[in-house]
Amino acid sequence: MSRSRSARRQRSRVNRYLALVLVALAAATLYVGYHRLFQEPEQKPQEDQEADGTLTAPEAEALQSHLERKPYFYTILLSGSDDGNGNSDTNILVAVDAENDYIYGVSIPRDTKAHWNDRAHKINAAFGSGGMELLADVVEDQLGIPVDYTVSVDLTGFVALVNAIGGVDFEVPIDMNYDDPYQDLHIHFSAGMQHLTGEEAVKVVRFRHNNDGSGYGSEDIGRIQTQQNFLKAVAQQTLTVGNLDKIDEFVNIFNTYVDTDLTLGNLAWLGKEAIGMGADAISFSTLPNTWNEQDGYIYLDQAETLTLVNEYLNPYVEDRLAEDLNIPA
Repeated sequence: MSRSRSARRQRSRVNRYLALVLVALAAATLYVGYHRLFQEPEQKPQEDQEADGTLTAPEAEALQSHLERKPYFYTILLSGSDDGNGNSDTNILVAVDAENDYIYGVSIPRDTKAHWNDRAHKINAAFGSGGMELLADVVEDQLGIPVDYTVSVDLTGFVALVNAIGGVDFEVPIDMNYDDPYQDLHIHFSAGMQHLTGEEAVKVVRFRHNNDGSGYGSEDIGRIQTQQNFLKAVAQQTLTVGNLDKIDEFVNIFNTYVDTDLTLGNLAWLGKEAIGMGADAISFSTLPNTWNEQDGYIYLDQAETLTLVNEYLNPYVEDRLAEDLNIPA
């Protein structure tokens, strides 16, 4: 670690996921209990895009420069499902910049248009078709950046985590009144500050519209904002000294409900970094988009998405170019 990076750490304020969702939260507890197992994550190696040797020497050098990675910068794709059909219901691409002390999560709307196998699909179907591997490939193709690691979360683990910290105080944004007897799902909350159990929290983050059709008025985008705000609240209320006695319970929840290619040592390292940054370093946004009511797809705004990628998600030293992204029109 460089002197400047160490100095920044000393100046950092330690004041306060999935919020790296379950990763940052569980990783923080792993750091406390398993601090001797630090293992800095490896960045995903870039595949040789010109293995056939068709590039000239200057072209090959320019390509290598275009793919030079930033130090201590990792991308992690988080996914969870609650729709019952095997597709991913929540997808968040998280950038961890441990050099500049920020964690940035970008929600990918479930109805975002994507292509694989020469057909158009909604991006949440990638998980149902090919698991996290296909979902990561699709995200990489669209955004022009690698996904270093993946995390798949069983939402029953989300319930267990919230219950483990004694529930979460959360400002419910709107009145919620929805009943689905087929799923035995009943969501009834008044707008305002609520203390939510894990079971109640899942209902709040699943809510889309009321029985009469009213609700967010923006399809899935309003729900995404509520999810982001809730994850921030979970981070604030989990990364506290008062939860240190719950380390074993947190670790058990993570081992039971989370599937990831991050090692225990990787999680410990990420947890150390997250604690050093504090929860104020965690931010969220949603990929810029437009919903097309006629075909039901969400279309990403190509120019604005490129700007967001370069500002927050790009693990490369050089900015990505429009031709690096592959966003369906």
